[in-house]
Amino acid sequence: MVETNSPFHGRNLKIPAGTPPPALAAQTISMTILRAQLRRRMAVAWLAVTLLVALTVALAGCGGDDGDAQGATTAPENERLVRVETLILEPTTFEDVIQITGTVDALDDATLSAQSAGTVTSLAPLGTYLASGGTVAQLNPAMARSAVAQAEGQVQAAQASFDLAEDNLQRQEPLYRDSVISAIEWENVRAQYNQARASLSQAEAALAQAQEQLRQTRVATPFAGRVEEHFVELGEQVTPGREIARVINTSRVKVVAGVPERYAADIRVGTPVLMDFQAYGGQPTRGTVSFVGSAINRSNRTFPIEIIVENSESVLKPEMLANVKVTRQEIEGALVVPRDAILRTEDGNIVYLVEQDGDRTVAERRDVLLGPTFGGKVVVTKLQAGDEIVVLGQANLTEGDVVQVMEQYGSADVVEPRDTTAIDALSTE
Repeated sequence: MVETNSPFHGRNLKIPAGTPPPALAAQTISMTILRAQLRRRMAVAWLAVTLLVALTVALAGCGGDDGDAQGATTAPENERLVRVETLILEPTTFEDVIQITGTVDALDDATLSAQSAGTVTSLAPLGTYLASGGTVAQLNPAMARSAVAQAEGQVQAAQASFDLAEDNLQRQEPLYRDSVISAIEWENVRAQYNQARASLSQAEAALAQAQEQLRQTRVATPFAGRVEEHFVELGEQVTPGREIARVINTSRVKVVAGVPERYAADIRVGTPVLMDFQAYGGQPTRGTVSFVGSAINRSNRTFPIEIIVENSESVLKPEMLANVKVTRQEIEGALVVPRDAILRTEDGNIVYLVEQDGDRTVAERRDVLLGPTFGGKVVVTKLQAGDEIVVLGQANLTEGDVVQVMEQYGSADVVEPRDTTAIDALSTE
């Protein structure tokens, strides 16, 4: 036994012989703990390595499957792949069209005015349909009727004087031939006859004038149509020239439009036209040019054209807007591409064709000349029927790029326009 001093209660403790000192015991415990921790860390590390190897093997197997599936469209490591949509060129008929805006006008549209002074005593209601010659408004005819009656009395008096002068002339003529009356007396008889005849003619003219003034108290429509607008009210006093009402017949209308002067040589009477009325919203209407103006408008450098349109149901209204498409010419066997497929460079206009280079599908740049354009499509030359041109994704192409055709079209009419974002999203890989 070994005695040692203990700080506890001042007593001496007896420690068996062979017991290591406290410092050595603590060091032994620490080493044991470290060995346990090291074993746990090595086990975790081996587990992580095992999981990583398994995951790598699994990914390698999946990657092999994808590689087999994409082998036909994967570009070599030093080349990029661009996805595109294309159009196979085929000859077609292209209409070279001028698109302008026109307005609808009624063929029969008149604002009727008073021809005499008076008070409005009757007025046809708005919307009333009147036959040709129908009464639109009536002015007070009392004074005009009095004038007619007075003129008729003057005609009767002049007629009586003329009859007397004529009878006197007939009775005096034989006496003059027999030299019973002198030449001077005969001339007086003839003068009285001529004066009476002139007075009768004057009275008859005054009667015709009074009758015309009476007729002018009635405002009549010169054609069949409906009362569209009033400019006066019942009981209103009007003077000659005052607007009374507006009458319109819309069973036939005309579309009036201005054509730029550069097309003056292309437009003539009979040129086909397609019209689309925005407010109506119905089917487009076909027609032909019925009038071509001979003078150029100085303000906008256009010349007028007119197209007659049947409108039996009165669907088209005056002042409606119309989209007018005038056909300049029809081009047979034209090669037509979407306008967006054309790229503009410093050297001119180009397109990209899809060609086979061995087992690769590559883009080939080709210069083109542009012809007439309409509706987002353009006629091109320097290409051939059967050429496959890129219509989507061309903005990201360069000569010799490997391409993958995602969609192939057979006509420019079915190619849908896309925005720049869609093109960028499709074209890059």
